[in-house]
Formats: sequence, C-alpha cells, structure tokens
Amino acid sequence: MSESNNNPQEKISASAWKTLAILSLIATMVMYAETMLIPAIPDLIKDFHISYGMSSWILTTYLIAGAIMTPITGKLSDIYGRKKVLLIIMAIYVIGVSLGGFVTNIYEMLLVRIIQGIGMSMFPIAFGIIRELFPRNKLAIGQGIISSMFATGAVIGLVSGGHLIQNFGWQATFYSIIPVSIALLVIIARFIHVEEPHLLTNGKIDESGNNSRNKIDIQGAITLTISVSAFLMALTMVENGDDSNSFSMMGLVVIGIVYLILFAIIEKRSISPLVSMKILANKTILPANIMIMIVGMSMFMVFQTIPVLVRSPSPLGFGEDPLMTSNVQLPFAIVLLIFGPTSGFIVSKLGSTKPIILGSIISAIGFVSLYTNHSTEFLVSANLAILSTGLSLTNVGAMNVIMLTTPRKDIGVSLGMSTLIRIIGASVGPAMAGMYMQTHKTTITGIIGSFPTADSYNLIFFTAALISCVSIGLAFALRRQLVKFPIREN
Repeated sequence: MSESNNNPQEKISASAWKTLAILSLIATMVMYAETMLIPAIPDLIKDFHISYGMSSWILTTYLIAGAIMTPITGKLSDIYGRKKVLLIIMAIYVIGVSLGGFVTNIYEMLLVRIIQGIGMSMFPIAFGIIRELFPRNKLAIGQGIISSMFATGAVIGLVSGGHLIQNFGWQATFYSIIPVSIALLVIIARFIHVEEPHLLTNGKIDESGNNSRNKIDIQGAITLTISVSAFLMALTMVENGDDSNSFSMMGLVVIGIVYLILFAIIEKRSISPLVSMKILANKTILPANIMIMIVGMSMFMVFQTIPVLVRSPSPLGFGEDPLMTSNVQLPFAIVLLIFGPTSGFIVSKLGSTKPIILGSIISAIGFVSLYTNHSTEFLVSANLAILSTGLSLTNVGAMNVIMLTTPRKDIGVSLGMSTLIRIIGASVGPAMAGMYMQTHKTTITGIIGSFPTADSYNLIFFTAALISCVSIGLAFALRRQLVKFPIREN
C-alpha cells in the first residue's frame, strides 16, 4: 500500500465522498427492498397457504443465493473490474425486484427471491471500492456510513412497507422499488469512477502459461450450494414435524456434511478458491468472521419472528396490523441508523477490539432481555433498540479488523468470503425461528388456523442469547490475538 494511504493526516477526497454517497444509496435501496416485505410475512403465509417453516424460505432463499454469489462476485470484480461487475449485478437485481409484484404462488416468489439474492452480492464490491478510495485510517468511517444506510433503508422499508401493505397489499412494495432501482443503475454507470490497479496482478499469466488467477471456482460453488441447501431442507423437515420423514432428514444431514467436506477439500486444492482457507484460518480473521455470522443470524431471526408475534391474535400475540408491526421494529432500525456512522467513528478513534467486546455484551443483554420481557409492544421495541446497538458495534468493528488484516491483493476474495459467512448465518436465522414456531403451535377458539405458542418465542430468544454469549467469548479471544499480533489502524 502506498505511503499516502498510511498517512493519518490524509483527507478523504471529494470523489471518494461522491462514490460513497452513491454506494450508500444502493445499500439503502437493498435494505428497503428487504424490510418492506417483513411486515407481510403473515399475509404471505395466508395468501400462499404455507406453513411458518415454509415462510422462512422467503428470507432464506434470498440469502442462500446471495451467499453463493457473493464470493464469486468478489472474485469477478478482482478479475474484470469492480464497476463493470457492479453494473451487471445491479441489472440482475433490477430484474428481480421488477418481477416481485407479479408472483402468484410460493414457488414463483422463491424464484424471484433467488434473482434478488444474486443482486445482493454487490456489497463486497462496494466495500472493495471504499478500500481503494479511502485512506487506511478512515476505512471504518466509510464502511460505517454504508452500514448506517442499511439502517436508513430499514427505517424507510418498515414505515413505507407497513403503509403499503395495509392500504394496497404486499405487491405494492415491489412496485415501489422499480423506478428507484433503474435510476440507481443509471447513476452508477454515469458517476462512479474507480481505478483498478489490482487487475494488473490478477490478470497476470503464471509460469505455466495459464491465467490461473482468473479461474472461477465453479466446483466450490456447486458443493457449497448443495451443502447449505441440504442442511436447511433438513431443518424444514423438522419444522413440518413429520416423523415419517426422519430417515430423509438424516439423509439430508449426511449429504450436507459430505458436501461440506468436499467443499473444504476443493477449496484447499483450488488454484483460485471461492473461499481461501489460508485467509479463513487466520487467527485474527476467523473469529471476526464468526462474529459477523452471528450478527447476520441474530438480525434475521428477529426479522422472521417479530412480525408473527405482533400479528398473531391475542393471547398468543398482540393481534396488531402491518403498520403496528412496522412501528414495533422501527426502534431496531433507528438505532442502527444512529450507530452505523457513529460506530465507524468510534472504531477509527478507539480501535476495533473495544467496540467489538462492548457490542457483543450489549447484544447478549438485548436477547436476554427479550427472552424475559416480550409481553408488550413497548418492551419488544425497547429490547430491539438495545440489541441493534450491540449488533452495529460488533459488525463494524469485526469488518474493520478483516479489512485491515487482509492483504490488499486478496481484499475482493476476503470481503466476499466474509459476506458469504454473514449471509449463511442470516439464512440459518429465519429457518431456526421458523422451526420453533412450526413445532410449537396451538389453536384459539373461534379463530381459524394455528399460531405459535409462547414457548416458541421463548426458545427463539433463548437460543439467540446463547449464540450471543459465544460472540462475547470470541471477542475476548480476538483481543488476545491482537495483543500478540497488533494491526496498524492509523
């Protein structure tokens, strides 16, 4: 890295700020598209005649597609240039959101969500662009602002989504994104300009005469897809509570394990791996990635659970409408909006480890409090605000460690890998919540249908609290590692 990038006094250029603003708008749009549909989960269950477990795939399918495509996109951006690949992925995303309002059944919805998930893989490119344009000691500020725009999108999505769903139906949420996504595609093409110095090395022909670094790890992508899908399908069988399928469920678990092992073998031998085992095994990067995975799992577990709790009839839920569902989750998004950029400045001033430890502890407190106090809308909202404070600090601090630890030539692969790990965690979150809700249901006299019991919510929040405690342990382990091998953050 050049000396100028290591100069603590170097200022962020006007061009970098402009690019950051555009990338932040992309983050806002994508999170808006995701959260606007969340209040409609009970409506989709009713309209598509599906179970609580099956409804989790509305989030999970989107996330799996993003998980698989993210490291591929990161590698493609290293080979062909970040702007070019960003435009292609953005165009795919436009197609996905444009089709969303026209689906008529769960299978069409899942297909559309897969297309949207491919579009989600643009974010490693965004963080890679920030890495190129921002001084080293200002990286946390740049990625903190992008993270805060996720929260901005969540705020807009929850508020607008609640109104649109209540007044016009869930289809209107998709229609509202079409003009925004097309406008952003044009803005990216016109206004983002990125130098691509890494292309000179990544495109270099090796001694054997093969352009080996330009190969895409298709075998790795296939084996990872099969492995993740098999595990989640096994969870779906648990959700359905069908004992006759126990043999099939165990078979899926075995398939998932076998293909996970195959994936690790392929990645270790691959010249151009989807996931670099050397980077992943780094004693600093590994715990940071696991914490990012826990953040994703926690966040999407909340997204799957809260709408059902709020809209289920009393006494099993609060018996509210889509608008109230949005309002209950709004503090979660607003605090993310506040702490997104703030945590970036905190990390740039205090380093990464203190905010990570504090964030992990606050997240655990938030889930423990949700477990013990979720009897009213106010208590749920207040605890979600606590939780989002912790998740924001943890995420920004962990991402900053990864960005500073990874060699510049591997940043595309590393960020893609980190995003993949977070998305895999996020895909497990809804499936786990759906499993508890599907296996703990009861009926209410005079009301058609069955609804999750209080035990299901207790199990969800208790499981999340336990996972958050793992994050605390990893945070302290990371601090010990950084004491031995400190990274230069200024």
